[in-house]
Amino acid sequence: MKKENGLATFFRTTYQTGSPIPYIISIQIGVFILIHIADLFVELEIIQFPLYDWMVQYLGLPNNLSDYVRQPWSILTYPFLYTELFNIVFDCLWLYWMGNTFLNFLSKKQFLTVYFSAFILSGFTYVLVGNTGMLNIGPQSSLITNAMGLAALISSLLLLTPKMELRLFLFGTVRFKTIAIVYYILQLGFFYFANRPAVVAYVIAIGWGLLFTHQLKEGRDISRFFQLKRKTKLRVVHPASQPPTYRSHKSDLPNQEIVDEILDKISLSGYESLSSHEKEILFRASREEQK
Repeated sequence: MKKENGLATFFRTTYQTGSPIPYIISIQIGVFILIHIADLFVELEIIQFPLYDWMVQYLGLPNNLSDYVRQPWSILTYPFLYTELFNIVFDCLWLYWMGNTFLNFLSKKQFLTVYFSAFILSGFTYVLVGNTGMLNIGPQSSLITNAMGLAALISSLLLLTPKMELRLFLFGTVRFKTIAIVYYILQLGFFYFANRPAVVAYVIAIGWGLLFTHQLKEGRDISRFFQLKRKTKLRVVHPASQPPTYRSHKSDLPNQEIVDEILDKISLSGYESLSSHEKEILFRASREEQK
C-alpha cells in the first residue's frame, strides 16, 4: 500500500471535512499574499502602476455612499482583505477557534448565515453612517477586516451557551462570557480611534448574532430563509390501462359456513385433502376478502 505524503494528508484532513472555515481562511491568506506580491513588484520597480494601493482601495469598503456606488462589489470583498500581518494572524486564529466552536453546536448552514449576513448588514451600516460628519473621524477611510463576522459568531455563541467555559494555556479555565467581553472592548477601542463609523457597524454585527440565536431558541431558524428550494418540473403522467375488474355478485359468493367447514378440514387433514371444488371456493372467498 502506497504511503500518503504529508501534503496530501494536510489537504485531505483540512479541506475534506465539510467545514467552510479552511476555505475562508485560505482566501484571506491568498489575498494577503497577492497584494503584498503586488507591493513587492512596485518596490522593485518591476511595474510602475501602484497596484497595491489600487487593490486595497477597490477591495476595501469605503465609508461613504458615493464611493461605494462606484465599487458595489466591495461589500463582499472587504472581509477577505488584510494589509497587516498581525491582524490577519489574530483574526484567522479567532475564526478557526470560534468557528469550530460554533459548528460544535449548530450546522454549517447556520454558520454561513450568521457569518456572511453580518458582513452585509454591518457593511451597509458602515457606508450609511460614514456619510455623517460627526462619525466620519479616524485615519482609516475604508473597512478591511472580518471582525464583523467574528463579532456575530461570538455573540451568537454567547447567548447559545452562556455558561460555557474554555481552558486557556496561561489562564486556566475561563468563562466564555469573560473572553467575549474582553474581545469586544479591545475591538471597539481600536475602531473608536482608527475608524469611527466601524463602531456602529460592529455593534450591528453583535446585535445580529444575538438576534439569530434568540430567534433560534424561539423555534425560528433564520437560515432557512436562505435555503434554495428545488423547482419540481410538472410531469403529465398517463395511467397505465388496466383490464376491467369484475366483482362477484353476492349470490355467487360461498356461504361462510361452507368456508368454515373447509378451514376445519384443512386443520385436520391438510390443504392437499381438499377437492378441486373446495379449493375453488376457498380461493374465491379469499379474493373477495382482499377486495
